[in-house]
This record gives sequence, C-alpha cells and structure tokens, in this order.
Amino acid sequence: MTPSGRQPARRRTAVLATVPVAVAALLGAAAPAPGTTGAAGAGDPYFPLSGNGGYDVRHYDLTLRYDTASRRLDGTAVLTARATQRLTRFDLDLKGLKVTAVTVDRTAAGVRRDGQELVVTPRHALRAGQEFRVTVAYHGTPAPVTDPDGSADGWIRTDDGAFVAGEPQGAMTWFPANGHPRDKASYDFTITVPKGRTAVANGVLLGLRTAHGLTTFRWRETQPMAAYLATATIGKFKTERYTTRDGIQVYNAVDSREARAAEPVLKKLPSVLEWESKLFGPYPFRAAGAIVDHAPDVGYALETQSRPVYDSAPDLATLVHESAHQWFGDSVSLTAWKDIWLNEGFATYAEWLYTEQHGGRSAQQSFDALYARPAGDDLWAYPPGNPGSGARIFGTPVYDRGAMALHQLRRAVGDRDFFRILRAWATGHRGGHGTTAQFVKLAEQTSGKELKELFHTWLYTSGKPNSA
Repeated sequence: MTPSGRQPARRRTAVLATVPVAVAALLGAAAPAPGTTGAAGAGDPYFPLSGNGGYDVRHYDLTLRYDTASRRLDGTAVLTARATQRLTRFDLDLKGLKVTAVTVDRTAAGVRRDGQELVVTPRHALRAGQEFRVTVAYHGTPAPVTDPDGSADGWIRTDDGAFVAGEPQGAMTWFPANGHPRDKASYDFTITVPKGRTAVANGVLLGLRTAHGLTTFRWRETQPMAAYLATATIGKFKTERYTTRDGIQVYNAVDSREARAAEPVLKKLPSVLEWESKLFGPYPFRAAGAIVDHAPDVGYALETQSRPVYDSAPDLATLVHESAHQWFGDSVSLTAWKDIWLNEGFATYAEWLYTEQHGGRSAQQSFDALYARPAGDDLWAYPPGNPGSGARIFGTPVYDRGAMALHQLRRAVGDRDFFRILRAWATGHRGGHGTTAQFVKLAEQTSGKELKELFHTWLYTSGKPNSA
C-alpha cells in the first residue's frame, strides 16, 4: 500500500440482516461438542476477528452483479475448503450484506449473524481433512469498514462504480471470506455490470460478453492470494491489453480523468517489472497491470494481486512500490499483521534502489536524509517490527524505518549477500508466507554473520537508534 495522505473516512453503519426462516431452521440442532467449533478469528492480536479457524479455503468462485445506479450488489460465493479439525460449526467473515441461503455440500445449513461473523452449522459434522463446499447467496448495498487509523477499507463507492481495496479487513464487505492473510486461495470472478462499465479483478481476463444492456467479465487468479488482495473495481475505464516479452499478460484500466497523467508512468510498467525481476527473481504471476481510478476521497493505492489499484494517476515511485509488493506482500504473505514491515519496508526500499540505479540519489543518501530527522519526529514514534496496534500498521516507521533496517542489513553484509538474501526470500517463500524470524535466519545463514542485534535495534527498539 502507498498512502497519499490517508484521510479519516466517515464511519458507515452496516445493518445486519435477519436470515430467512428457511435458512435459520437448522439452528435448533444440539450444541456442538467441545473442540468441534472453528474459531471466530485467526488469532491475530491486531485484528482478533479477522480470519477463522478450523478450515482452509482452497478456492473462491465469486459471481457478482452490481448495479451502479442503485448501488445494489447481488452475489453468490462458492468456497471450496478443507477442514483442519472435526467441525460441527465454523465462521466466515461477512459484514453488512443480507444472506438469503447457505449450503454445505449442497445441503441447507444453519446460519446466524454475530457482528462480522457468519456462523454456519452444517447438517452433518465435517471430518478433519474433509474437503467441502460452502455456497452463500447474498445481496445488499456494500459499504466500507472504517479501519483503526480512520481510513475506509473494502467496497468504496465512486461516482461511476466502486473502488475495491481490502487491506487489512475489507474483503468481508463484498464476499464471505476467511479473511486473514494466513489463508490464501485461488479465485474465479464473474462480474456483471451495466453496459459501458468495466469490472476489473485479479489475474487473467478469460472473456467478456454483452447482452441486454449488461456486460459480464470473467477473471481468474490461479496463484494463491490473500482475501485482502482481491478486487472487483468497477468504473468507466479505458483499457489496454498487451503481453510483455517475458510473457506477462498486462491489462490496464484507466479512468479518462486520470489518463493523461497516468500514461507516461504506465508505459514504464514493463521495464519496472523487468528490473524488479532481475533483483528479486522471476515475476510471480501470469498477469500484471494497473487500475487507475478517480477516487479522490480514498487517499491510497493498494497492491491488489497482479493488478494494483490506484486512487489517482500514480507517480513512478508509487508504481515501483506497488509493483515490488507483487513479490513482497502478495507472493510472500504475512502470517501476522505486526510483521507488515516485511511488505512496506521492502517495497519502500525498492523505491530507493530504483532511484539509485536510475540516476538519482543513492540509497545511502535516502537513509541519511531520514536519519537526520530529530528524535521527536514521527519516524521514531514506534518500532516497525511491532507497531503495537492496527492503527499504526500504515505509519511512517513501518515504511521508512523498515527500509532503513534493510539498508543497515545491506551495509552489514555487503551488496553481494544482500541481493542474494532478497532474491532467496522472494523465491524461497514464493506463493506462501514468511515471518520476521525467518527473514533474520535467512540473512544470517546467507551472510554467515550474527545479525540479531542489528535487527533488534532497527526493528524492535523504541526511539531513534544512537548511531547509524
């Protein structure tokens, strides 16, 4: 994510609908046995109800229809999942939309709402290791959640459609999900919108069809993706498609009001991806591109997988940043939000490297300019390796001091080992997850040096370090 002066958003209240009697009838079943209920959250201290326990989602098949005039969303989500324990009950994350039917393996299931939790009771208990399919039909007027830092997150209305960016918890505003980055899955999207609108999601465009005043777009992301990185952004866009010489399928969608400013930057996307591939290893996805919307009230861009979404025309630094996230954050994902410096510090340092290698100031000069800030500056307000709360995960220390930690590592191990570490991290955890402890271990193994004190100082110590 790249903040562009993230502004507090108005809190929007989502009304939790009562489920139909036919769906709720199964709630009279006996109480579940101890140890057979999936947890209501994934255990993340910053977002305790984000994600769920007891199962892993393998695939989401989302069929959506959005009317831009009424703002109504009709959806059917089919989740293919595997139980990780015996389950008599499990949760999905879903906020503010009315559920009309839920089935588990084509059999009606009991369901109730509990805040952002959709609590599902299958007719028959699921065995540990069993693959099952959950189908949820729903509709309503989606609205974003307000994050702890005051920003809007999720399905955000625009004057011609919707800007859909789910970090850290907004996926639940438009589809039922296991909404923590620990659970990644592949996706299919079928999105129907009024003719003249374009619906852009992740991965490869499989096709589109227009009939009866409506256009349906079909998208597929085959690589594992965290729910917050999914998008279904809708608007009046000019689109372009091409394939890079490395075989990456590029799809750009640009609001006409942003086209003039966006064009020279988007032309550099292939060269940016080629440069990053040389540093970090092969590009991790089949598709790339950009969604450049006109959403002046949003205040940020997001690295939605394979196709970042921008609230306005990006500058080159922002393009480099969000593209770097395809390796650091998207392909290699978090296991806990406190480790977000692994996303933002790395993407910020990619900006420094790009500037350094394209005739601008060196990474050392970027570091020195930051270190010169006084001890009372926001840069030193809290340690980037554990910001302390969800309200701080997009703050200056995470981005800039996170990048400074990487530069200190580079100085300690030398360029040869440093770039070996970055590449090994991105390729060794490709499609999976990583933790700070794993990164520190990799850095020590690759360089043969003791680095725990360095990381402790730059990631976990409060205040400005005494020396650089």
